[in-house]
Amino acid sequence: MKDQIDYLKLRAALGHISRREFMGRMGALGVSAALANTLLADAVRAAGPQKGGTIKVGIDGGSSSDTLDPALVTNSTGTMLLRLWGEPLIELALSGGLEGRIAESWEGSADASVWTFKIRQGVTFSNGKTVTAEDVLATMERHSGEDTKSGALGIMRGIKAMRAEGDMFVVELSEPNADLPYLLTDYHLVIQPNGGKDDPNAAIGTGPYILKSAEQGVRFVAEKNPNHWDSSHGHAETIEMIVINDDTARVAALQSGQVDMITRVPPRTAGLVSRAPNINVYSKSGPGHYVFIMHCDTAPFDNNDVRMALKYGINRQEMVDKVLFGYGSIGNDTPINASYPLFTPAEQREYDPDKAKFHMQKSGYDGAILLRTSDNSFPGAPDASALFQQSLAQAGINLEIKREPNDGYWSEVWNKQPFCTSYWSGRPVQDQMFSTAYLSSADWNDTRFNNEKFDQLLVAARAELDETKRKQMYADMSDILRNEGGLICPMFNDFIDGVSDKIGGWQETIGFGLMNLYAPVKTWVTA
Repeated sequence: MKDQIDYLKLRAALGHISRREFMGRMGALGVSAALANTLLADAVRAAGPQKGGTIKVGIDGGSSSDTLDPALVTNSTGTMLLRLWGEPLIELALSGGLEGRIAESWEGSADASVWTFKIRQGVTFSNGKTVTAEDVLATMERHSGEDTKSGALGIMRGIKAMRAEGDMFVVELSEPNADLPYLLTDYHLVIQPNGGKDDPNAAIGTGPYILKSAEQGVRFVAEKNPNHWDSSHGHAETIEMIVINDDTARVAALQSGQVDMITRVPPRTAGLVSRAPNINVYSKSGPGHYVFIMHCDTAPFDNNDVRMALKYGINRQEMVDKVLFGYGSIGNDTPINASYPLFTPAEQREYDPDKAKFHMQKSGYDGAILLRTSDNSFPGAPDASALFQQSLAQAGINLEIKREPNDGYWSEVWNKQPFCTSYWSGRPVQDQMFSTAYLSSADWNDTRFNNEKFDQLLVAARAELDETKRKQMYADMSDILRNEGGLICPMFNDFIDGVSDKIGGWQETIGFGLMNLYAPVKTWVTA
């Protein structure tokens, strides 16, 4: 039997049989699914990456109003595109922890208030220019300037001073922060020549691919960067990204072979897709969450009783059951769940139409509530909105729903309209999530949350090296958000990806879906 297993491993590793066929034949030989998966992974690693070919990705979230400027990227399309042509100082390792990209190594002072990053030598931008510490400094300056609109602004505001010293980039913080290296994995912070100050949209970076064509909201083509410094990235010769925001169309493109991998397989159809020939469906839990967001500075949401009425008026379990179909977990009006390292569970907020009615009457507001939504905000968002409408109706609260066009949702609705559906993919650590979206000064504070105690706790937690005390601070911040913030978080979504059997090198990772959106960079074509 060993000869048969070895033969199947070799054929699967070379792409001569599909993963599905391999698993079926191993099962016929009496090998468990768990062991078969391990044997297949070992065989693929032993065979090594195959070079050449084209990987086509069907991805959601893109629109005609998007930009190539890393500072302004707001969706998964833009983030994956950044992974192709650019690199940050540091990135999340596949299975956790950190790995150096432009930074070869880093070290913090004893109190974590000063950090020094050694810049990797011999790395060049796609225009041929050698990367220097000055380029890193200029990049960070552009994301932290007074007029910046960068999504990383909340992170950068904790920096007191920065400088380049030879091949070192040095950061002095206003307050100590043991998590600074994690914060610098933010996808906006890809290193550009002169920081992108000359042309932030030029798509010139150090990534494994060079962008050859870009039609926003439609299609992108990138070709292998022959001078990329890391041979473990960029196996395919060409990457083609096709924006397919409609869930049904995206799944159909995978099933027909038009694309090799897709983001966001709809939970409703994930089981059916997984049974299709030559397709694998991978799902994993994580920090991603589907939300309803209210602007705390805009009537009627500037009244906390209105906000509490809406929080009590949502049936979270019903949404997990009917929108996620088991591919997720219940939320509790905080962006933090058990995927974060210092998580503390709080008492679960339950659906209570009587409390919802009480708070709405206490607020004095008796008009309709307008909610804007779109399929582009998260899969099933219009259905979730309809469920919300029905649960609020039992509390006597009138929710009106306006379905917005998919194209332009992230530029015209999100972070502009006072009540809408949205999603966050989460961040590696609490400080980054809170700093990006809930710090009062953050440019991406999409609930207009402004709470002095919350801000003070966030700054204090950065300097607190005692993990027990720090954990309690994060729990206190979550409680403040739950009870006073503009976030309604009914559910944490699993990331569900669909991948053709012709793609090799797939690995389980932390972070976003599609291998933290690095799948086209780290996988290869086997057939």
